[in-house]
Amino acid sequence: MPSWDDVVRIGCALPGVEESTSYRTPALKVRGKGFARLRTEAEGGLVLFCGLDEKAALLASGDRAFFTTPHYDGHGAVLVDLTRIGSDQLSELIEESWRRKAPVSLVRAHDG
Repeated sequence: MPSWDDVVRIGCALPGVEESTSYRTPALKVRGKGFARLRTEAEGGLVLFCGLDEKAALLASGDRAFFTTPHYDGHGAVLVDLTRIGSDQLSELIEESWRRKAPVSLVRAHDG
């Protein structure tokens, strides 16, 4: 079962990432833009950014690792239950979230 420490390890392996806070909760940012945040709200979850189509597909999959709240309706952000997701899928989602927030030049440099 992945933890916030795993999120940090995965995220910080990407260029330009720093540990920070967002809304007084642990977060990862790339060049000052948040792309992962550990929610301390009642529902918990890790906020990651994705396209609206991907969000809809994740939620429709029936996989209990993915959920949302009304606050995120209409936004390209999905909530992830870290107790229900595998490390490989988590890594993919973290990188996708990073790609959505990182400057194009940083993404290009990462892709080589």
